[in-house]
Amino acid sequence: MARILVADDSDAVRDGMVLTLTRQGHEVQGVKGGAEAVAAHARRRFDVVVTDLRMIPVDGLQVVRRLREADPEATVVVVTAHGSMAAAVEAMRAGAVDFLEKPFPPELLGARVEKAAEIARERRRARDDHALAAALDEDRAREAGAELVGESEPMRRLRELVRKAAPSDATVLVLGESGTGKELVARALHGQGRRRERPFVAVSCAALPEGLLESELFGHERGAFTGAVRRKIGRFELAHGGTLFLDEVGELAPSLQVKLLRVLQERRFERVGGEETLEVDVRVVSATNRDLQARVAEGAFREDLYYRLAIVPLTVPPLRARPDDVAALAAHFLAKHAPRIGRRVEGFEPEALAHLRRHAWPGNVRELENVVQQAMVFCEGVRVRAEDLPAAVRQATVAVLPVPAGDRSLTEILEDLEAQLVGAAYAKAGGVKAEAARLLGIKPSALYYKLEKYGIAPPGAPEPDR
Repeated sequence: MARILVADDSDAVRDGMVLTLTRQGHEVQGVKGGAEAVAAHARRRFDVVVTDLRMIPVDGLQVVRRLREADPEATVVVVTAHGSMAAAVEAMRAGAVDFLEKPFPPELLGARVEKAAEIARERRRARDDHALAAALDEDRAREAGAELVGESEPMRRLRELVRKAAPSDATVLVLGESGTGKELVARALHGQGRRRERPFVAVSCAALPEGLLESELFGHERGAFTGAVRRKIGRFELAHGGTLFLDEVGELAPSLQVKLLRVLQERRFERVGGEETLEVDVRVVSATNRDLQARVAEGAFREDLYYRLAIVPLTVPPLRARPDDVAALAAHFLAKHAPRIGRRVEGFEPEALAHLRRHAWPGNVRELENVVQQAMVFCEGVRVRAEDLPAAVRQATVAVLPVPAGDRSLTEILEDLEAQLVGAAYAKAGGVKAEAARLLGIKPSALYYKLEKYGIAPPGAPEPDR
């Protein structure tokens, strides 16, 4: 049974629809105009509203728009006279879920309203399923700014840029290597923005194959493909009014790049296997460890999508570019993980801290957090000793680069250092990419990119002809 509201200025038509739906087992109320329908729904939310399009002074199209504005979950079916198809299409664009063309048999009305009631139930389920997650996400988003730890110049600059960008709805592209904390930046943008009370929804574009990722982003209708036994609400719908974080956006397949571009441009999309066009109000923040401009030049990423995503580009510095922050980050992770690990650890011995500062941190902040957790497990006192640290950290040496002649930027010098570290790990692994990626603390896909970027050949390979 569902709560149904019927609005029609014809007494005979309205009474007929009320009788049909009541006999079907629904709780039904009838009103004779658009203004009355809006007022009734404001007093008591109905599961489905059935409204005629041609009413005076408030017509059905205005009813759809007002209800959807006041209640984004409002489920509306419109009834239109023969020959008014254009008006019905406009109502669907405004947010109606279905339409009926007069005259129609009672059983068709019952079937369409039951379908709309199922949509309403699905929307409620999705809302309830994600209510707790959304609340937790809000808390994490507010805390994220505090997790952008460090007083180095690069981190102070990043926090200032986040502060300036957060209040706007502009799309943000967060750039940085794996493990630098790009999602923390996205959560800080959400937590400090005007959408902070709405959901923060994250999805990894590299975690799913193309077909499943499309369904994850846009949802699907029942029967859209094998295994689609019920309608699925996608991440764009779940993030309505809030922020959608697209991690590893550089891995999107070309077909999904086209669909994402359309959503960014028009704020509209269709579920997989569906014909209904849905409107959505979402701020998109994306992140990647790839050089998207290089991928654009290669033809692997759409240029128009790149400029849509990178209205505000933010770069998260690698940990090696801010060594002065290592001690503060290590202390932060001690406090963060102490309750879960159940150890009273208050700090680091000077020798242990020296090892942490010397390490190159190819896995960035994520690697440091992992090292701190390991050290806490093996620590037997109240302070972490050098012997509590992993061997790879204790054996780290400082890489000393010759200062190049001429003027070179910090970025160029750091790239030289990265190329040396990647080459050394590749050689130590005997040319086995998976092992080299493990030594560096990065994903194999990131290693492939860096090997290609720096032109690093397998150990023992002949030098290329110059």
